[in-house]
Amino acid sequence: MEKFPKIAFPFIIIGVVLVILLSKSAVTIGPGEGGVMFERLGDGIDVERTYGEGFHIIMPWNSMIVRRVRQQSISDEMNVLSVNGLEVKVNGTIWYEPEFANLGKLIKTKGQDYERELLDPAINAAARSVVGRYTPEQLYSSKRDVIEQEILDEVTKLLEGQFLTVKRVLVEDVKLPATIKDAIERKLKQEQESLEYEFRLVTADKEAQKQIIEAEGKAESNRILSASLTDKILQDKGIDATIKLAESPNSKVIVIGSGDSGLPIILGDQ
Repeated sequence: MEKFPKIAFPFIIIGVVLVILLSKSAVTIGPGEGGVMFERLGDGIDVERTYGEGFHIIMPWNSMIVRRVRQQSISDEMNVLSVNGLEVKVNGTIWYEPEFANLGKLIKTKGQDYERELLDPAINAAARSVVGRYTPEQLYSSKRDVIEQEILDEVTKLLEGQFLTVKRVLVEDVKLPATIKDAIERKLKQEQESLEYEFRLVTADKEAQKQIIEAEGKAESNRILSASLTDKILQDKGIDATIKLAESPNSKVIVIGSGDSGLPIILGDQ
């Protein structure tokens, strides 16, 4: 068997070194991600440039820190106090997004775990501040949308200039002690029943007013009609009616004398 030439060993070693260097120099940044260069022989994090999606070649002694830069969310449950000191649990979800152009500054100032270092404290502080303005009843029922917007406003103020943007806050659930929750539900039910009762009373009152107006209108109409009916008009109408009955082929009319008003007396009709 022919021995492997000794001259080939240096080339093999060089090849292995090149493969190792290439593997350390090639970086792929995936969809929705951004990269920040960490220069070991320089000033550390490069805050001037954020690398986008795709394939990149870097110096082998440097490294690339890759983080998601698209919109993302975290959910949390917070124990907070209402305005009257009652402890409630608020389940919420926060949508946030790192500033792509300032990803290096964000990591350099807050570290790679910037959600825990920056976002969590801001959200908890904002939730405690906002929830502390409301009663348990308001938290449970009608104030959900207002609370979400106020928490978002508070978080935005706290994170101003921190290279992290909160897009939306969603309060998914407010958990109250069972006794307080039951009391609120009973009160809301009673208020609903009271509103329905008041509606029925208003409807009945309007119907009564309508009937009174109609009755007054009929009475006034009858009064005007009675005042306009003289004896002469009544006699003329009676004569017209008698003529129509006499002309009917299905009637047999016998007229005898006259009544007190001068009108004929009708005795038969078949």
